[in-house]
Amino acid sequence: MPKTTKAGAYDDDDEASSERESTMLRAAMAADAIRGSSTSLDDEPSARVLVADDDAATRDLIASTLRASGYEVDTAQDGQEAIERVARGGLDVVLLDAVMPRVSGVDACRTIKGLRGDEFVPVALVFAKTDPKSRVEALKIGADAYVCKPFEQTELLVCVSSALRVKRAHDRMRAASQKLERLRGFDELSGARSFRYLHERLAEEFARAERHAEPLACCVLDVDRLKVHNERGGRSLGDQILRGVAEVIKGSVRDSDVVGRYGGDEFFVMLPATHFAGSLVVATRIWRDIAQKAFGDGDTPASVTASLGVALFPSRDVRTKDALLAALEAALLEAKRRGGNRLCVFQQEGFIYTPSGDEA
Repeated sequence: MPKTTKAGAYDDDDEASSERESTMLRAAMAADAIRGSSTSLDDEPSARVLVADDDAATRDLIASTLRASGYEVDTAQDGQEAIERVARGGLDVVLLDAVMPRVSGVDACRTIKGLRGDEFVPVALVFAKTDPKSRVEALKIGADAYVCKPFEQTELLVCVSSALRVKRAHDRMRAASQKLERLRGFDELSGARSFRYLHERLAEEFARAERHAEPLACCVLDVDRLKVHNERGGRSLGDQILRGVAEVIKGSVRDSDVVGRYGGDEFFVMLPATHFAGSLVVATRIWRDIAQKAFGDGDTPASVTASLGVALFPSRDVRTKDALLAALEAALLEAKRRGGNRLCVFQQEGFIYTPSGDEA
């Protein structure tokens, strides 16, 4: 198939040049194959490569060479078809001939690099050796590798392998970033939200409550005598208790509520758009469910109680976020001072105690 000029027209010189390039490429790769030179993928996981070339003979030769080296290969006849295949996903490397009809390889590379999505796909371009200007342009628009025709089999495989290493490195970085983001948002031990997430989310919910004149209820829960359980059953029992308490709390609230680890043995529960009566119902349910659950997987599971402090915005003494946090701390401290295993609600100038541990 004839190649296009920059003006987009076809001519006999382009066609003859294309035929020469195709013949030279096949000859070079055939000679390399005879010498038995190849790059093995035994140490690489399976990868899928897209080969785009408007010359069928060249396209098939490159595809068969890659398949013989362990790659899975898709093919495209021009840049437009390559773009459409990349958009469907599932590719590891894209190999584009620089000069193709409809959409050139350079333009296809520019479009592919502009596609939005989480998946990173490296692009390698195939140029004529006499085209340094296009190679510079390709690198400027984000091409990850290139190879010049006519090339040998080993040169092609090294080019694809290098592009694949770029993808593997990018994927590892992305996985590490996602793990870091999960750690940033969640407490690794309990599976509840992290303290940092709580801090950011509380600021958002408080601003929303102020803006829309909605209530915002919060609870702070402390696991009573966790240190004693750690001493009796080891740290593993303490960890099981914390995970179990987090599950109890999450099972007692709505999807829109937020449960986070507030400290070593403390959890924070955020209840947006919840009035005083609703917050008391939720806190009482959490308090009772924890007291009724057996924790640990040994022959003698541990019984655990909890102390809860509850506060509501807005109320007479709670007009700011800092005042809300101070009210929560004061309510929890009072519950602990009274012997624990109870729920204490901060409201206006004093505390309301209900229920006590005797009612569990």
